[in-house]
Amino acid sequence: MFSKACEYGIKACIFIAEQSVNNRRVSLKEVASSIDSPEAYTSKILQHLCQNNIVRSDKGPLGGFSIPAPILSHLRLSNIVYLIDGDDIYKGCGLGLKRCNEKLPCPVHNKFKVIRSELKEMLESTTILSLVDKLHNGLTFLKR
Repeated sequence: MFSKACEYGIKACIFIAEQSVNNRRVSLKEVASSIDSPEAYTSKILQHLCQNNIVRSDKGPLGGFSIPAPILSHLRLSNIVYLIDGDDIYKGCGLGLKRCNEKLPCPVHNKFKVIRSELKEMLESTTILSLVDKLHNGLTFLKR
């Protein structure tokens, strides 16, 4: 459903947010290891997140990646998905047909439209902090 870059971006943001809540910055190696992602690929994703002011990167011995509190308090899954994958997930045909629309629907169009709507609602209403809380409570995990 999401691209691999988007999956890694979401997991990276959750991990970095978890550490940021504890006033801790994390290195690229820590992020990549914690989300089970190749380091070079993780670096590119984190660069993109930094350039778009979702993640902060500080240099030096006390540096690393973090998410500032003002951003963290408002950061939603939809922000990350839109930044990395755009809004195609809300528009695409369930069968990948280019000409599928309301007037000329594919066989799964109407059912998939409902799923897309529910997905959009979930992404827009889920904050990264709520996911961090579930990690802290042991209800979820980032790496098997």
